[in-house]
Amino acid sequence: MTRHVEHVMGTVFSFDVRHDAAEAVARAVAWLHHVDAVFSTYRPDSAISHLSRGEIDVSDCPPEVAQVLALCSQTEHDTNGYFTMYPGGRLDPTGLVKGWAIEEASRLLSEAGASHHCVNGGGDIQLGPGPSPWRIGIAHPARPGALCTVVTGHDLAIATSGNAERGPHILDPHTGRHATALLSITLVGPRLTAVDAFATAAFAMGDAARDWVEEIDDLEAFAVTADGSWQTSGFGAQN
Repeated sequence: MTRHVEHVMGTVFSFDVRHDAAEAVARAVAWLHHVDAVFSTYRPDSAISHLSRGEIDVSDCPPEVAQVLALCSQTEHDTNGYFTMYPGGRLDPTGLVKGWAIEEASRLLSEAGASHHCVNGGGDIQLGPGPSPWRIGIAHPARPGALCTVVTGHDLAIATSGNAERGPHILDPHTGRHATALLSITLVGPRLTAVDAFATAAFAMGDAARDWVEEIDDLEAFAVTADGSWQTSGFGAQN
């Protein structure tokens, strides 16, 4: 068993691997630091900062930048504009980058033979393909120390979006106002790149997210509202 905690990308990443996998975890950690160096909007020397200031073109950036920007464009289309890589009018793809980075870290572990793992980056989780399931508790946004639901499974991605920890900070791109209709929303699906970005978009949608998620294959949602909670029709099957 290998466990490791790493502070990177402005949050805490934890690796829980049910194998002796120190070398594989080290490679995954190095990958996360590379992603931070390329995509951090807080580092003036990052490629994304240079690109945002118009000092370089995409062709001058590491190849991951073009890949991420293409994924952002597709996500914006898939969410009807509720996801944007230009929040506040400035290039910032970090709404997708963390989930993408975690998913890739998970892939690196699986390729190294350490498939039974949980990679958690600030509450956004990619579970490896097995062999046995994990139980992941989802914190209640209005009741510190309590859980609102539990997700059980493997080979799954789980992402929660809400205002509990940082206060209102997610904008509805269509109105420019902070999204406040939901307290939190948790999405469950196969891969964290999409699930994490979709969670942010779904929170911005508010209750309209329920019908939107229902239309997407292999995606389920659990939302907490001021009056209670709701979930999509297949959410129970994930547990």
